[in-house]
Amino acid sequence: MLIGEVAQRSGVSARMLRHYDRLGLVSPTGRTSGGYREYSEEDIRRLFHVESLRTLGLSLDDARRALDEPGFTPADLVGDLIELTRQRIVAEQELLTKLERVDAAGPAEWSDVLRMVTLLRGLESEFGARRQQAILSQDDSAQMPASALAAALLAEKDLNVAGALQWSLARTPGHGVAALEAGLDSADVVVRRRAVAAIAAVPTAEAAAALRRVLDDPDDTARARAALALGSRGSADAVPFLLAMVVEGHRDVEAAEVLGHLTEVSASAQDIVAAMQHTFDNTGETAVRLRITQALAEIPGNAARDALSRLTADEDRTIAVTAATILESRRRAGGAQKG
Repeated sequence: MLIGEVAQRSGVSARMLRHYDRLGLVSPTGRTSGGYREYSEEDIRRLFHVESLRTLGLSLDDARRALDEPGFTPADLVGDLIELTRQRIVAEQELLTKLERVDAAGPAEWSDVLRMVTLLRGLESEFGARRQQAILSQDDSAQMPASALAAALLAEKDLNVAGALQWSLARTPGHGVAALEAGLDSADVVVRRRAVAAIAAVPTAEAAAALRRVLDDPDDTARARAALALGSRGSADAVPFLLAMVVEGHRDVEAAEVLGHLTEVSASAQDIVAAMQHTFDNTGETAVRLRITQALAEIPGNAARDALSRLTADEDRTIAVTAATILESRRRAGGAQKG
C-alpha cells in the first residue's frame, strides 16, 4: 500500500507516517513497479504495534526500543508508566475538583474565575499563615462555595486556619452544614471529629439534626462533642449520653454542667436525679459514685438536694463529706440570694 492508502485505513496521518519514516520507526520496505515506496504487510503490522504501544503511554523512542532491542524488557518501563499514570489521574482529579468548585461559585466574569483560582491556590499552600490569609482575604464577589470551605475545614490540621474556615463558613448560606455532614460518614475518626466540632458551632436546626446522628458514632470523643452541643441547645436527646459521660469520667464536669442546664429548659430534674441515684446504688466503683455525687451539685431543685442529703450518711467518708460540702455551699448560695 502507498502512504495515502495506509493513512486512510490506519487512521495515522500521512504527516505522522513520514515522521515515523524519518525516525526509522516504521519505513516502507517495498517498491511498486513504478519505483514508488510501498508498505508491506509486515510494515503495516509494525505500524499497528507502534500505535498500540503509544496507547500505553510509551514514547516513540521507547516504542522503537521495545520492538527492536531484544534485551529491552517491559517490566521496569511498565512499572514506571503505571506510576506516571497514577500521578496523572491524581492531577486530573485535583483539576476536576478545582473546576467544580469554581463552577459552584457561579462566576459571571473571568475576573471572578481568576479571584476564585487565587483563593483555591492559597488554600493549597503548605504554610498555614498563607492559607489563613487566603481565607480572610475573601470578599463577597469571590466568596468560596460552602462545599470547598467544608472540604478544606475537614482536612485542616492548623487550628488557626480551621477557625478562619469556620468564620468563612458562617458567612455562607446554610453555614455549609450539608457539606460538613459528609464528614460524619468518613472512615477516618479524625475527620469525623472535625466535622462534629464544625457542625457544633452552627446554631441551626439542620446542625442539631446532624449532631443527633453522631450520638450513634462508635468514637467516644465524637459522641461527647455532639452530646454537649445538643444539651447546650436544650435537646433532651442528649441526657442519657451525658449521664454516661459522668459515669465514664469522660468530660464529666462539662456533662454535669450541661445536665444542670437541661433541667432548667427541657428535662426533668427528678428523672435525671433518679437515673443518677440508680447508677450510684448499683455500682461498686468508688470513683463512679464520687463523680455522680459531684455531678449532683450542678442539678438544681429539691430532688438533687434530697439525694445529697441521703449521701451525707454514706459509708464512704469521702462521698459523705463531698455531699455535705455541696449542700453547705448550696445553702450559703441560697442565703446570699435571699440577702
